Amino acid sequence: MAAETFFARWSRVKAEAGAVAHVAPAVPMAPGASGGDEPMAPAEPPSLEQVAGLTAESDFTPFVARGVDETVRRAAMKKLFSDPRFNVMDGLDTYIDDYNKFEPLTPLMVAALNHAKDLIAREFTAEEENEPKDEDL
Repeated sequence: MAAETFFARWSRVKAEAGAVAHVAPAVPMAPGASGGDEPMAPAEPPSLEQVAGLTAESDFTPFVARGVDETVRRAAMKKLFSDPRFNVMDGLDTYIDDYNKFEPLTPLMVAALNHAKDLIAREFTAEEENEPKDEDL
C-alpha cells in the first residue's frame, strides 16, 4: 500500500473534523445531587448593571466571552483599564515628545555640520579623481 501523502492526510483529517463539528453540540452536563448527570442551565450574558459592580480584582472573563453584547464588553474593558495600575509609562513610548516645538541650532552645531559637509565633499572629489576613466581602459 502506498504511503499517504501529506495533502491526502490533511484532507482526510479536515473531513473527519468537519463531520464531528456538524453533529449537534452536546449540552454541558453538571453532576446533580441525585448522582445523575443533568444539563446545566445556559448562563445569562452579563449586563451593564453587572459592569457597575466590577472592581480591579473581579473576574472579567464572562465579559469578554462570545455572545456578550459589544456595549457591555466595551464598558467592562473601560472599567478594567480605568484602574491606575494600567496607566504607567513604561519608557517604550517613542513618540511621546512634542515634536512641534522647534529648537534652533546653536552656532557651534552649525559650524560642526559645515565642517562635516566639507570633509565629505573632499572625500568624494578625491575618490572621483582616483577612479579610472572609460578612456583609460
